[in-house]
Amino acid sequence: MRRFTGDTLVIATHNAGKLREFQELLTPYVKEIMSAVQLNLPEPEETGKTFAENALLKARAAAQASGCVALADDSGLCVAALGGAPGLYSSRWAGPDKNYGLAMRRVHEELGAASDRSAYFICVLALAWPDGHTETVEGRCDGAIVWPPRGDKGLGYDPVFVPEDHERTFAEMDAEEKHALSHRGKAMQALAATYFSRG
Repeated sequence: MRRFTGDTLVIATHNAGKLREFQELLTPYVKEIMSAVQLNLPEPEETGKTFAENALLKARAAAQASGCVALADDSGLCVAALGGAPGLYSSRWAGPDKNYGLAMRRVHEELGAASDRSAYFICVLALAWPDGHTETVEGRCDGAIVWPPRGDKGLGYDPVFVPEDHERTFAEMDAEEKHALSHRGKAMQALAATYFSRG
């Protein structure tokens, strides 16, 4: 196991919403956060067969290109009645324009009249050092799909996902409440507890 001891961390994402969430979650632990967009890093093709493989692929590419420790995530929505879809392809369902309204409608239409609305979000975080060392953690949040979409906060599929034992969607929750429940928040808590020290 290796802890993060530097001042600068590169977030290997081109997704502005994910970057914002990481900044909110990482502020107590990291002095300087740089994004892949700021550094003009290319987006590697996600060829992994699992969330962990894709997260590692992105983190390694950013670490090697930047010379800094890099953090990447791969996450998705897995719907039970759809055999776990969209899963690894969650962002691809949104198309090249990242239209999650379209993706949410596809989930709704493919579910049809299915009585099982259960679903979960999963997030794997990967830390990579320029020398090739890596660490990973996983977070998961169980819940259910609702329709129509509700709320204008959050990102991605948040407006159609209600976490277990709650009545509001992620998109109806403020950032602090969502982070305490979400797959990314749980993964970040596990990562911080093991690999980071509070600044």
